[in-house]
Amino acid sequence: MGNAQEKPPGGGGAAGGAGGRPDQSTGGSGSRSRGGGVNVGKPHSPRSPEERLGNGTQENSPGGAQEVQHSPAVDTSYLDAPAGSLPPHLGRLKNEGNHLFKHGQFGDALDKYSQAIDGCAQAGIDNPEDLCILYSNRAACYLKDGNSTDCIQDCTKALELQPYSLKPLLRRAMAYESLERYRKAYVDYKTVLQIDTGVQAAHDSVHRITKLLIEQDGTQWREKLPEIPVVPLSVQQQHREKPVSIEQAKARAARAAQEEARRQEAHFTLLKQEGNDLVKKGQFQEALEKYTQSLTIKPNECAVFTNRAICFLRLNRFAEAKQDCDSALQLEPSNKKAFYRRALAYKGLKDYLSASSDLQEVLQLDPNVREAEQELEVVTSLLRQSLMDGTAQAPRV
Repeated sequence: MGNAQEKPPGGGGAAGGAGGRPDQSTGGSGSRSRGGGVNVGKPHSPRSPEERLGNGTQENSPGGAQEVQHSPAVDTSYLDAPAGSLPPHLGRLKNEGNHLFKHGQFGDALDKYSQAIDGCAQAGIDNPEDLCILYSNRAACYLKDGNSTDCIQDCTKALELQPYSLKPLLRRAMAYESLERYRKAYVDYKTVLQIDTGVQAAHDSVHRITKLLIEQDGTQWREKLPEIPVVPLSVQQQHREKPVSIEQAKARAARAAQEEARRQEAHFTLLKQEGNDLVKKGQFQEALEKYTQSLTIKPNECAVFTNRAICFLRLNRFAEAKQDCDSALQLEPSNKKAFYRRALAYKGLKDYLSASSDLQEVLQLDPNVREAEQELEVVTSLLRQSLMDGTAQAPRV
C-alpha cells in the first residue's frame, strides 16, 4: 500500500461522483482507512433484538412489574438493492460498501468492497462489469483517504476489465495529479473528455495542468506527453446512449446551462468590443449592428444602449438615439452619459428646452463635466433664438 498523498483540487469528488460517490451508491458507521490512512476504531455493530431486550432500560411499573423500552429498528433494506449480476451475499457487501461510502465512512466501505472482490475470486465470478465497478468503488475510497498509489492500481485493474470506463479514468487522473504525475493525469483527463465532453472537472483540470506543464517543460510540453488513446466512436456512442439517473441528468443540465451562459457571455463581450472598435474607426452603421446583436444576448445592458445612442447620433437618427437613452435611464436613472446623449438627441430634434433640462441634470450629477457646460451654452442660445423666432417646441415627455 502506498503512503497517504495530498488530494488533488476538488478533493476527488467531482464529475457526477468520480471521486465523490461510488458507482450505484446507496451508508453505515465507523471510519478506518487502509494503505497509509490513519486507523480509527470501528464503532460496535448494532446489537441484536435479543441483546437490546436483555440490556433495555427498565422502569418500575405501578404494579411492580418491570417494563422494557425497545430501540427503533434499523432500516437495512438498502442491502437488498439491485447489485448487477452479483450473487446475493456479494451484492449485500457491495451495497453495504455503497451505504458506508455515502455516509463518509471510507475505510469501512473499502473493507466491504475488498470482501466482495475476494468473494468473487473465491466463487470464480469474473463478470467484467461487476468487477470493474467494485475496483472503481474501492479506488474511490483510496482516493478519499489520500492513498493515490492504491487508487491508481485499482483504477488500472478496472480499466483492464472495462476499457474506457469513465469513472476509473477520472479517478486515476485525479490520483496522478495528486502525485504530481501531470503528464499521465493530462492524458487520462483528455481521454475522459473524448468520452463525455460535459465533465467540467476534466475541463478545469486540463486547463490547470496545461499551465503547469508549460511552466515545467516550456513550449515543447506536448512532445513530452504519453500518447493519448483515441476512444472508439462505438464507445462514445454507447456512453451517450447509456441511461442516466435523475441526479446525473440534473448535474448535466446544470453544467450545460453554465457552459451556455459562459458561451453567451463571451459572445456578448466580443460583439460589444467589436462595436467599440468600429466606433473608434468612425464606422457607425457597422458598430450599430454589433451593438444591436449584443442586446439580443443581454437586453438590459445599460452601456450598450448609451453606446448605440452614439451611433444613432452620428447617423442623425435622433429619435432612435433618444429612445436608447430613455432605455438606459430606465436601467440606471443617474447615468450621466445617457442624460448627455439624450440632450444631444433633443438638440437634433430641435427640442432645446428638453435638451437644456438634461444638460442641467448632468451638471447636477457632476459639475465638472465641461462638455455639458459648453453644450448648455449652445443650447441656451438656440432656445433663445427659437423663442424669438416663435419656433420653440414644447418639452417632450
